[in-house]
Amino acid sequence: MLTFVLKRLLVLLPVFLVVSMVIFMIIHLVPGDPIDSMVQIGSSPQQREEVIAKYGLDRPLVAQYLFWLGNVLRGDFGEAIILRRPVADLIAQNLPSSLALGGLALIFSTVVGITTGALAAVFKDTVFDRAVMTLILMGSTLPSFWLGLLFILVFAVQFEWFPVSGARSWDALVLPVLTIGIAGTALVARVTRVAMLDVARKDFALMLHAKGVPNWKIQIGHVMRHALLPVVTILGLRIGWILGGAVTVEFVFARPGLGSLLIHSLNQRDYPVVQGCLLMLAIAVMLGTLLGDVIQASMDPRIRDGVR
Repeated sequence: MLTFVLKRLLVLLPVFLVVSMVIFMIIHLVPGDPIDSMVQIGSSPQQREEVIAKYGLDRPLVAQYLFWLGNVLRGDFGEAIILRRPVADLIAQNLPSSLALGGLALIFSTVVGITTGALAAVFKDTVFDRAVMTLILMGSTLPSFWLGLLFILVFAVQFEWFPVSGARSWDALVLPVLTIGIAGTALVARVTRVAMLDVARKDFALMLHAKGVPNWKIQIGHVMRHALLPVVTILGLRIGWILGGAVTVEFVFARPGLGSLLIHSLNQRDYPVVQGCLLMLAIAVMLGTLLGDVIQASMDPRIRDGVR
């Protein structure tokens, strides 16, 4: 297993380098001069040159990237232009809130998605199956920001069951978790249903039917276990994407977190913070993919043996 993990890390290394390069280049290609955000109005040309030299913006772009990447590898993401604080401190301050939101949304989408997908497969072509598929279609097409605003209007404003915004209590997590989790639930349920129907056509499942084993025992005890491999792959990818989805949801619900930090930094053109947030989201996606691969390999030794 250690060999498998190391090989997966080696595969992710060039991915990390490419992603970091893309993030760095995007920030430098956006309209506007970042120096305008760093200097005060009325500053002299000499003060402007001092700021340029301080941040190394007078060097070639490749040299700037290598310098920035070297600092990132040491845990130094630079200093925020507006708040004048280390970017790493700002990320560390806001990341736990995003992890709590994303973690609860992942648990919700996993439990509800696997359950509804499995039931839809067991009761294939019934009213329940068609209802679940309709809800899956709706859940996978609704934009998260629109769904969040709808939840606020109905459950926070109309019924006053939950707070409109903020993070003062645990009940303030309910609507954001549902907003992020519903799209993930639809995806997990669809993958679970398709995988279980595919496994149910295998020879071993047909043989169990021929032996008179009850259908629910075959589905739950045998088919579901073999159908979880593609579901695990999806869940690994969802770890990173859920944090990405938190960007809009945290803004809609006015919650502190990595998403709110990213949007506020974009509005203030605080490019070091934007770079740090985007890189953290990319790392979350890569780590989620790695975790999904490791769980798959532990469930199916053939995957682990295939990389030797």
